[in-house]
Amino acid sequence: MTHRSPARGRPAAFRRTRADHQTEIAEDYVELIAELMEERGEARGTDIAQRLGVSNATVVKTLKRLQDEQLIRQEPYRAVFLTDAGQKLAADGRRKHAIVEAFLMALGVKPDVARIDAEGIEHHVSADTLDAMERYLRHQSTNKSD
Repeated sequence: MTHRSPARGRPAAFRRTRADHQTEIAEDYVELIAELMEERGEARGTDIAQRLGVSNATVVKTLKRLQDEQLIRQEPYRAVFLTDAGQKLAADGRRKHAIVEAFLMALGVKPDVARIDAEGIEHHVSADTLDAMERYLRHQSTNKSD
């Protein structure tokens, strides 16, 4: 069995982590916007700021970036709406979060801790790892019903 030097994979790992951080805020915002729209029928900047615990100025700046990336639509002093791309990103984020949270709970992590930990992990989990988590959960579910 050959072992790879841990240092060899670091540049790729760091690049991936930096890329993940770039999309993390966008994912959090579009997920929250989708949640607010379901709860209240609209998402307003002040509600986003309150839920995220950030200033209105931070929200305005981030929403501008999300609009430039064509993830949201907004008009001055109006609610924020997700574009099709924003809706897809929100759905993908919710799916990842649900899988990671369920996986952590299947390992015995308390639900409140799993929910918080999943919030960070969901942004950095690879598709391969997410697929493995999902397979594990399906396997666990199949074994419980036997």
